[in-house]
Amino acid sequence: MRTRGLWQPVTVSLRRLFPSASFVGCGDIRVREATDVSGSCGPGSLFAAVRGTRHDGVDYVNAALEQGAEALLVPHPVSTAAVPQCVVHDVRMAYARLCQALAGNPSHRLKVAGITGTDGKTTVAWLLRSIWQAAGQSSGLLGTIEYDDGGHTQQAHLTTPGPAAMASWLAAMVARGTTHAALELSSHALDQDRAAGVALEVAVLTNLTQDHFDYHGDLASYAAAKSQIVDLCSPTGAIVFNADDPHIHKMVRSLDSGRVAGRRCVSFGIDADADFTARIVDESVAGTRFCLEWTAADGAAVKSVEMATGLVGRHNVMNCLAAAAVAVVQGVSESAIASGIGALTWVPGRLESVQCGQPFDVFVDFAHTEAALRRCLGALRRVVPGRVICVFGAGGDRDRTKRPLLGEAAAEGADICIVTSDNPRSEDPRRILAAIADGVAKGGVKPVVVEDRQEAIVEAIGLAREGDAILVAGKGHETYQEIGGRRLRFDDREVVRETLHGAAWSDRVGA
Repeated sequence: MRTRGLWQPVTVSLRRLFPSASFVGCGDIRVREATDVSGSCGPGSLFAAVRGTRHDGVDYVNAALEQGAEALLVPHPVSTAAVPQCVVHDVRMAYARLCQALAGNPSHRLKVAGITGTDGKTTVAWLLRSIWQAAGQSSGLLGTIEYDDGGHTQQAHLTTPGPAAMASWLAAMVARGTTHAALELSSHALDQDRAAGVALEVAVLTNLTQDHFDYHGDLASYAAAKSQIVDLCSPTGAIVFNADDPHIHKMVRSLDSGRVAGRRCVSFGIDADADFTARIVDESVAGTRFCLEWTAADGAAVKSVEMATGLVGRHNVMNCLAAAAVAVVQGVSESAIASGIGALTWVPGRLESVQCGQPFDVFVDFAHTEAALRRCLGALRRVVPGRVICVFGAGGDRDRTKRPLLGEAAAEGADICIVTSDNPRSEDPRRILAAIADGVAKGGVKPVVVEDRQEAIVEAIGLAREGDAILVAGKGHETYQEIGGRRLRFDDREVVRETLHGAAWSDRVGA
């Protein structure tokens, strides 16, 4: 990570940062470097003993001291450590706040929009960056595909980076003169308080459907994690939420008044009565034209602006609504919003079109939940004259309950369902495929099972006829496949292109 060279950490008093903490062996600890990785400690550093899902950081205190750590942030006094200790109730949250403080609390000097939800986070973030750029604002982004500080871009490793990396990237944005930032916040990150200490000007809630139950357990716990984004929103900030989604609508309406007090709640939707809504004028495989409508801040008039997006599908109109609502709240002009939305013609792996002269359409999408797959297939069904062919699977070592649900969703929206491997990880791929195939069959469609993902894509292209559309779902922008503990090079888009080029479609059009 190259961002650290753009800024220098400040010295932080833990007594001032954590006034309710207790101290062992000292009255205060002044920190300039901190880490939660024992092997990264060095002379003068503080080690934060964070409890993880598998390991307790307290067990690594001695290793940290051997590396040169001179102070500790711990949940209880460690009697064997003869160094100053700051004892706090929640080390994970305290460490995240400390990282932000060491970076000079960069979010206080940025207009940060945080986005959470099962689907749509990445597209909304990319739309916001495009709108801000159209408005002449230097902007950054931290999300699933990439981290961008406004001048340097790096491939992302997590949807939401860890506390130290996040603070470093935000500080680099400030150092570069970046003014706006879009931050994707996953449910894991919110549950783990990775963004503690970050001040959001706007918090966006896109939608809520079944996902990550292997981690959260159930929908209630998953929703509770997502709702924590509200607590990161500045007291005078805004909460922008999807009024069409019943779970999100219920979540916002049931929030304790103390968590919402002073914050402006702004809704968006197509079907529900919302502050920002859209009337779809025309949609095709090339994108959508729609009228964005909202009531002016003074309540005196309803504004209506026609916009065009190269992003396909009604769900992407919803993403445009979310981004537009944020921009209006921030005072961005209508012309810049329209220009920014129009300028973003594609988002990597989000209904990304692959064209090599073939007489049918091929799209690659990250959809890996039942709802997302249903939305993508529904979007294609509305604009494609021929059949819809779906190639998809499900990840191994993850929520097993959603596998048959994925199959049912595919059967509902596709004419041909080709079930294949996604990222089986350590599981037997055949076990995963069988569970999905059962769902497809339950939906009334005979599943075509092809374990090898490349062969499955080849099979789909071989079946396609003029006017059809193929959706290769589940991996989107990913450039690898995890099989048996190994990460192998695999990009759906590359495989599609290679197969299409090999088929020489330019010679077969009209045959």
